[in-house]
Amino acid sequence: MSKYWNENTKNLEPYVPGEQPKDKQYIKLNTNENPYPPSAKVIAAIKNAANEDLRLYPDPCCEELRQTIAGYYNLTAEQVFVGNGSDEILAFSFAAFFDPGEAAILFPDITYNFYPVYADLYRLKYKLIPVDNEFTIPVERFFIQNGGIILPNPNAPTAKYLPISRIKEIVEYNCRYSERIVIIDEAYIDFGGESAVELLNDYPNLLVIQTLSKSRSLAGLRIGFALGHKDLIEGLETIKSSINSYTLDRLAIIGAIEAFKDEEYFQEIRRKIITTREYVTKELTAIGFHVIDSRANFIFISHSQIYAGELYQKLREKGVLVRYFNKPRIDNFLRISIGSEGEMGSFLRILKEIL
Repeated sequence: MSKYWNENTKNLEPYVPGEQPKDKQYIKLNTNENPYPPSAKVIAAIKNAANEDLRLYPDPCCEELRQTIAGYYNLTAEQVFVGNGSDEILAFSFAAFFDPGEAAILFPDITYNFYPVYADLYRLKYKLIPVDNEFTIPVERFFIQNGGIILPNPNAPTAKYLPISRIKEIVEYNCRYSERIVIIDEAYIDFGGESAVELLNDYPNLLVIQTLSKSRSLAGLRIGFALGHKDLIEGLETIKSSINSYTLDRLAIIGAIEAFKDEEYFQEIRRKIITTREYVTKELTAIGFHVIDSRANFIFISHSQIYAGELYQKLREKGVLVRYFNKPRIDNFLRISIGSEGEMGSFLRILKEIL
C-alpha cells in the first residue's frame, strides 16, 4: 500500500478472479470458461482481420456489431451497448445509474463478488437481501424503496435461476413505485434460462447485460453487451466516452459479429454443456452430493461426509481445479464449471477415489 493512494483506494477490497495456474496442467473447472473452442468461422474471421488495418483505430461506435446484436434480439441498434467484457459494462452501469448519498442499491447477500466491489469503488450505499437456505432469491424482499437493483440470473456462484415472471415483478415494482433501474446480469442465461430481453420494450427502467465469454467461447476476446431503452444506452455511452472511446478492438469486433452469425454452432455447444451438466448432476446425486438446481454452465455442490475446503484441496492435489469460497453460508460448497465430457468423466472418477 502506497502513501500516495487516496483513502478510497486504501479501503477497497478488490475482486479476486479464479486461479489461473502456471505450475502444471490441471483439469480446469474453476472459472466457468467454455470447454469448447469458438466457432471455426470466428477464428477464420479474426485471422483475416489481422492485417494492415490494425494500425487504425476501431470504430468507436461499433456500429456493425451493434446492428448484428440488435437484429439477433429483434431490437434497434440504439438499444444496444457493447463493451470490453460484461464486467466493464457493469462498472459503467454503477457509475451511470446509481447515486452516492441516496437510497441504497439492492442485491442478494450471496451473489457475484464484483457488486460490492463496484459499490465501494463508487461510494454507494447498498443493502444485501438474504437468499433462503436453498439460495433462492426472495423476490418480495426487493419490494422496498431503493436506489436501484442488480440481480444475476442465473445467480453466481449458486447457479439458481429466477423465472422470467418473477423478474418481471421486480422490474414492474421499481418502474411503478421507485422509478429506479433494474439491472439483470445474464452472463449464464444461455444455459437453460429465459432472458429478460422480452421485457425490454415494456419497461424503460430495465437493463439486461450479457457476455460472449461463456456460451460463445470468447472469454479471451473480452466482449460484453447491454440491451435496454435508448436513454439507458445513451447513459452508458456517456460514461464510456468519458473514460475510453475505443473499448473494443478490431479483432474483438469482427470475432463477435461472426459468433452471432454462427447460430448452428452456438446451439450445438450450449446443448452439449446442458446435457453434460444434467448427467454430472445425476452422477453426483447418486454418490451423496447435494446439488443446487442449475441453469448455468456450472453447479454448486456440497457433501455431508467431507468438508468443501478439504475436498477442494484434495481435488487440487490430484490435478483438478474447482472454486471454493471461504465465506459464511457457502463455505461448505464448491462451484464446479462444466467441462467437456472427457474432463467431467475424469472429475467424477477422481472424486469417487477421494470419497
